Amino acid sequence: MPGEFAAYAAADIEHVAGDDAVAALESQRDRVLTLLSPLDDAAVDGVTYAPGKWMLKDVVAHLADDERVFGYRLLCVARQDPLPLPGFDERRYADAANATHRPWASLLTDYAAVRCATLTLLEGLSADAWKHRGMVNGYEASVRGLAFHVAGHELRHLRAIETLYWPRLESRPERRQISSAG
Repeated sequence: MPGEFAAYAAADIEHVAGDDAVAALESQRDRVLTLLSPLDDAAVDGVTYAPGKWMLKDVVAHLADDERVFGYRLLCVARQDPLPLPGFDERRYADAANATHRPWASLLTDYAAVRCATLTLLEGLSADAWKHRGMVNGYEASVRGLAFHVAGHELRHLRAIETLYWPRLESRPERRQISSAG
């Protein structure tokens, strides 16, 4: 699979279980929603793990935005669009997303909708389309590589949520109420 995605994504993709991107994305969606759906705005508002780092709401909005961009890339490469695809500045997107002012439930609904669209696109591809290649942000990528890139990227952020954000959530009184109610 090397040569099918950006070199910088290799470390993230190594954490994706198995060789079926669709199954990985379905499983990860369930894991993300199971973890985050019990929370509400009171529990997540203002939660970050360090000064200057994204709020948890920003991370969820970023997952949706990043997947939208990669979904477009997947579509273009799968359809054999010959034009090179540009990069994007994830920090600018995060700043413009205004996630901290959005309701938590809305962010999770958005995340789930984007994942559904990605899965629908991938499930409709022929076996040959998964092998198609195109230029993405200055590197050559296959549809398969881009799909695994989405999964690996999400896993990196999920590890951060579980190890860096979650301890802060656990210590909040609002989170303890949710834990005891569930």
